[in-house]
Amino acid sequence: MPLANLDFTFLLLLVVTVFLSSKIQVQLPRTKIHLSFAEATIFFFIIVYSIEAAIITAALETVYASFALRRKDIPIKSQTIALNTAVGITSTFVAGTTAKLIFQTDSFAAYKSDLISLITILAIIAGIQFLLNSLYVSTFTSFRTGKNFLKIFNENCFNALIMYAVSAIVAGLMIEAIGQVNPVLLIAAIVVATVAYITYRRYLNDIKETSAKVEKSERERAEQAEKHIEELQHHIFEQEKTEQALRDSREKFRHAAYHDDLTDLPNRNKFIEILQFQIEKSQHDAEHQFAVLFLDLNRFKTINDSLGHSMGDELILRVAKRLGNITGNSDLVARFSGDEFSIILTQFENKKDALEFADLVHTKLALPFTISGRQIFTSVSIGIAFGNGLYKKSEEILRDADIAMYHAKESHRNYEIFDQAMHTKAVTLLQLETDLRHALERDEMLVHYQPIIDLATMMPMGFEALMRWKHPQRGSIPPIEFIPVAEETGIIIPLTIWIMRTACRQAVEWNKYLNDRVPLIMSINLSGKHFSQPDLVGQIRQVIDETGIDPRTIKLELTESAVMDNAENAIGMLKELRSLGLQLSIDDFGTGYSSLSYLHRFPIDMLKVDRSFVSTMEGGSENGEIVRTVIALAKTLRLSVIAEGIESIHQLHQLRILGCEYGQGYLFSRPVPPDEALVLLQDKARWQNIIPNNNPSIVAQNREFTQLRLDN
Repeated sequence: MPLANLDFTFLLLLVVTVFLSSKIQVQLPRTKIHLSFAEATIFFFIIVYSIEAAIITAALETVYASFALRRKDIPIKSQTIALNTAVGITSTFVAGTTAKLIFQTDSFAAYKSDLISLITILAIIAGIQFLLNSLYVSTFTSFRTGKNFLKIFNENCFNALIMYAVSAIVAGLMIEAIGQVNPVLLIAAIVVATVAYITYRRYLNDIKETSAKVEKSERERAEQAEKHIEELQHHIFEQEKTEQALRDSREKFRHAAYHDDLTDLPNRNKFIEILQFQIEKSQHDAEHQFAVLFLDLNRFKTINDSLGHSMGDELILRVAKRLGNITGNSDLVARFSGDEFSIILTQFENKKDALEFADLVHTKLALPFTISGRQIFTSVSIGIAFGNGLYKKSEEILRDADIAMYHAKESHRNYEIFDQAMHTKAVTLLQLETDLRHALERDEMLVHYQPIIDLATMMPMGFEALMRWKHPQRGSIPPIEFIPVAEETGIIIPLTIWIMRTACRQAVEWNKYLNDRVPLIMSINLSGKHFSQPDLVGQIRQVIDETGIDPRTIKLELTESAVMDNAENAIGMLKELRSLGLQLSIDDFGTGYSSLSYLHRFPIDMLKVDRSFVSTMEGGSENGEIVRTVIALAKTLRLSVIAEGIESIHQLHQLRILGCEYGQGYLFSRPVPPDEALVLLQDKARWQNIIPNNNPSIVAQNREFTQLRLDN
């Protein structure tokens, strides 16, 4: 290669060709032909410089273009790159050498100014390049794909021919341009144009990419829109199905909202609605009459607990069926809850007919029910309220029928008709309950103490703490009035803890004051509801700790019913109480239903004879024998006996003769406030004068009493 001919223009064109030609390709409109100025530069180098310069350019451009394709993740093997480079070198060498042989010259410099010769040379070079490269590509493709060589050659021949022809023309124009202008300026212009072109191509590529992204986004939006349309259509279809289902089940829902699940009878909601209609009808029609019957099955809880809930449900179903059979078409039977039913009665001429219907209901439900081969008996308490113009709301007449039903249950009658006195009593009880809930916090509760007398020494051995209520408006309310309310509402539990704490503190105070005698015993009543509380022992232990009382001076009195309702559990609870060191007594003994098989198992210390037996001991009545039997039973079980309600000297004498150890009653003292109780303790003469020592009969009875005690 003649190095002397190589100048700055060559080097500049070499660099531009190698590094930029692969990036500058022009696609001919409506064809797959891409034109590159690399071939034109190679042709230019053959004529202007030398074949060797053209070969170097072809080799470098082919290698750089191949690796540029690799960077674009286009797979090209190294062998393919080497082969392409070899073909480029060979075709360039053959084309230039052939043209030199034809023109019999070593240099084409003389022919640059001769247009005909220049065209001929370029045509020869381009033709040979076309032929060699086309043969190479067709042969290589046929070998790799197995397709026909001529078919491949024909498919690519036209495109390749145009590409080389255009490259020859561009090379000729370059030769002419360089001959007329400064080569450096021309090359600089080419470089600027190339950079501008590359920038323009990049801009076009960015636009294409943006367009592609927009097109893709629009396509995705269209797909999403189609998907949303499908989902919307599906949703509309499902919505229509749901609406249809709602329309189909609307009556079922309404039926469920206004009917009882078990019996399918109207429930309270439906009953209230129909009852309000009856009230409004009676307000517009004075002759319209109706009655509300409120029914409650007796002993249903016992049946449910003993035979199981399934048997209880079956009984409710049978009751509902019987009620439906005896009511008329215009009447309404409803079930409220549990064992409560109610009837709106409209088919009657007068109140007598309604009462006869109530008797019929009671009679029908009193007949036995045969369920699973077992006969079950029940009865019903009925409250009746007749409609009148005073009722405005259905809840009012239903409330009155409910009140009448409770009166029927309390009086053990088949039915009761509501009257205003019942309502007044109910309101009074409600107010009493409300006031009772606030009585402790308002310091309205008091404790009175009734002395318990040792009948042998005729001296007080202790006191019974009794609750009193001083109401701010009604004054003193007797225990018989408020204790049942406290029991029913559960208020009795905090009241009992309060009286226990108060009485224990008082006992501690008295025992400190009377430190020269045996400690006083404080007797406190314990209700059955409180006795069943699981934390009873803990509550009493807390009272003992707070007051500092000796637990041996506390005596708890329980009724027979409290310990006999669940005797086995009661034994366990009594043992826990005894473990605290307390004394235990059965109160009102003889009025309940104690079983002797359990009585000897109860860890108790004392039996208390009820006042109803003591008050009728005089005159040789059978109650005197009952008292004698109770005392004998107590001594057999090694228990002490206390008699309450002693009001006469004769009763006192009889009890002493029978060997009763302790007694209390108005003969000795009524229940008194703490200050008066202390006076009684200090007045020893009072107790000694109850039985005069100079009475001969009394002395004889005392001797007999003393002998009896010695014998026992």
